[in-house]
Amino acid sequence: MIDTHCHLDGEEFAQDLEAVITRAREAGVEAIGVPGIDLKSCRTVLDLCHRYEGYCFPMLGLHPEEVRSDWQEVLAQIRPHLFSPLGRSGKVLIGEIGLDFYWSREFEHEQLEAFEEQVRWAVDLQLPLMIHCRKAQNELVNILKRYKDDLPGGVFHCFTGNEIEARELLSFDRFVLGIGGVLTFKKSKLPETLAAAVPLSRIVLETDAPYMAPVPMRGQRNEPAFVAHVCRRLAEVYGVSEAEVSSQTNANCEKILNIRV
Repeated sequence: MIDTHCHLDGEEFAQDLEAVITRAREAGVEAIGVPGIDLKSCRTVLDLCHRYEGYCFPMLGLHPEEVRSDWQEVLAQIRPHLFSPLGRSGKVLIGEIGLDFYWSREFEHEQLEAFEEQVRWAVDLQLPLMIHCRKAQNELVNILKRYKDDLPGGVFHCFTGNEIEARELLSFDRFVLGIGGVLTFKKSKLPETLAAAVPLSRIVLETDAPYMAPVPMRGQRNEPAFVAHVCRRLAEVYGVSEAEVSSQTNANCEKILNIRV
């Protein structure tokens, strides 16, 4: 399995990172995508991915909830990191970027501009995107449509929407949906949505650790080993083996994200 989205550089893992990595390997996790959210985390993500090179893969970008009036200055400092040795090997993504109007629209204009600028990076450098979206799909899709023919692909992270939203996002041919712990929640409608509208060839696994732990680990700190619970639930949804889910989602990662195991 591949956990395509895990904030391993966060303080939540500072005391037992090596043990977390060991448990992930023992659970069958063969690679981990580690997203940045701001300038500081872009540096810590690169440090961590150098430490675990070939196992942890970096994503560098400005998260929408971190966008402020100084977004242009921040992006100017983030962009050179895309050309780090790890970036030159083609193993870097642009992310975690996107739009988030869930809590506030105070910096709505700045979010829209910062997102579009980072989408242009992806087009110019042909680097995949890791996209975060909450309460902003219409605005997000309108921006992406401007670049649709040139987008290199990527992941719509933490998808929890309905069939209509799924089909709209999958109209972007080289994109997949990131599916995590919400799939396992008792009241989640996601199993029905996926079965009706999303082929397994358009899905990748994720945890979003340390957040959003799946059942039966809800309430605990999430970690990459727990992606096995998401894999198991997906196998039930699609009526296939866990091995088939792992094989297909790994193939999707290789095709879309340049992450090979």
